[in-house]
Amino acid sequence: MINWAGFIPAAVLASLVPGASQLLGLNNAVRHGMAHALAGIGGRLAAFVILIGLVVGGLGAVLATSAAWLATIKWLGVAYLLWIGFSSLRRARRAPSPQAAAPVTRSGLRPVVTHEFFVALSNPKALLVFAALIPQFTGGAPADAGTQIAVLGAAYLVVELVVGLGYITVGNGIGATGISARTMRKIDFGTGVCFVTLAALLATDDLATT
Repeated sequence: MINWAGFIPAAVLASLVPGASQLLGLNNAVRHGMAHALAGIGGRLAAFVILIGLVVGGLGAVLATSAAWLATIKWLGVAYLLWIGFSSLRRARRAPSPQAAAPVTRSGLRPVVTHEFFVALSNPKALLVFAALIPQFTGGAPADAGTQIAVLGAAYLVVELVVGLGYITVGNGIGATGISARTMRKIDFGTGVCFVTLAALLATDDLATT
């Protein structure tokens, strides 16, 4: 039997914590609007589907307990977070004069979706959520574990979608106010600092003891 009473609060808490994916979704909504941010969440969920598939197939547990694989995923994640962070910092430096208006920009969907997809896929914490956390809420015959993990993974995707919608709704509200270029510059700078900080925290995190 699936322990839904324990899983739902744990899933909500894990999703609510403002990590790289939620921060990126918020920033996408501020800069590009609701539609682009929703597409970005789609990229994030697609990455999570891949991770859930790995866990159901048994490969996720192997990766989660392999120091070499975790280290590889970790440093790829660090590099990608640093790239996003420094890109945001450069964008803040190239911002127009503080007196200019900063309307919501409408770039193509592909960069937004791609960024969210690779941030989620290269985050070892996400792999550990699916490979180490979710299986704790399964029960019954071992033969049913794979099916239960798939069901719990699908439920987590729903939780992630709902929480992600909350984040991007806040971001869209900020962007829709027609914020000034000065404020957008501060948002880009703050986003860059946050992503660089997340990269540093991931770099110093000993995943083997997580």
